[in-house]
Amino acid sequence: MNYSPHIITFPDPRAVSLSIRASAVVFADPKSLQLLSLIDRVAPSNANILIIGETGTGKELVARQVHLSSLRASKPFLAINCGAFSETLFESELFGFEKGAFTGAMTSKAGWFEAANGGTLFLDEIGDLPLPMQVKLLRVLQEGEVVRIGARKPLKVDVRLIAATNVDLEKAVAEGRFREDLYYRLRVVALDLPILRERPRDIVPLAKHFITKYAQRLDIVEPTLSPQAERALLDYIWPGNIRELENVIHRALLVFHGKHIEEDDLHLLAAQFERPSRDQPSTPADLQDCFTRHLKGLFEEGHETLFDHVVDHTIRTAYEWEHLNQVRTARLLGISRNVLRTHLKRLKLID
Repeated sequence: MNYSPHIITFPDPRAVSLSIRASAVVFADPKSLQLLSLIDRVAPSNANILIIGETGTGKELVARQVHLSSLRASKPFLAINCGAFSETLFESELFGFEKGAFTGAMTSKAGWFEAANGGTLFLDEIGDLPLPMQVKLLRVLQEGEVVRIGARKPLKVDVRLIAATNVDLEKAVAEGRFREDLYYRLRVVALDLPILRERPRDIVPLAKHFITKYAQRLDIVEPTLSPQAERALLDYIWPGNIRELENVIHRALLVFHGKHIEEDDLHLLAAQFERPSRDQPSTPADLQDCFTRHLKGLFEEGHETLFDHVVDHTIRTAYEWEHLNQVRTARLLGISRNVLRTHLKRLKLID
């Protein structure tokens, strides 16, 4: 298919640490395009958004896309990692402080909420936020105002909050580690960001983007991917997501010879491949044919509750496949978590 996939990168990609985040996101896979469509629909509102996804999947870039697609695009976008600061420092940075509020406060300083006024504030790894800070953040969301440390008068702020997490916040709520009222304040809209191996059509466009990026940095002629290298990229399960893919391509451009990047240049971990065995279907068409044959076999057996049997088996298999993770299972099956929980309860897989 000849088209240019939608690519999001940071304004200054050279300033991005690959040990922290993905530096590019591509919208080419059907799942990614579905997410992009949802972003376009919710971005013009002022609703708070919770982005759910594993480390290295590009949560901050998705937040930036929401901001750029919103009516606040000309205003500031600030990104903060909640796990990178101590509780005391986080409070002073988030809300600001007045001169003399504490030892070392030689001047007054505006916090991130004030700095992002009119725009968007992105709080990454919101699950790492200490409970006392959760209370104060909730108050800001409820009142629309902040109080600097050492001040008495509140300041009105107009900020759209986008939070992100790679942990199950519902579980954190159940365990008392995260406030339920804050969770629902943040989760007005939820954006589930699939892991890289669940959006395979993004892999090669991303790889080609990183090839172009690093070929320019290294001042070399841009190589192409051999068919075997492309196949290896698609067969790999990418436990480190986009961040790992970028590192793999960067290294490949340092060691390859000739005009093409070959499979050996990628140095992918053998243990992280999911190659089909010879007796298993290897293409979507083969898989569909195999599934159809199994269905016809069930038809011939004449199950009285065939539909329930197929649904139950699908739910069980998907739940096991995602290691009993409800959020991922629901995303895999394309159903809501509430619908999934109804099935799991009926199957006695959860209380």
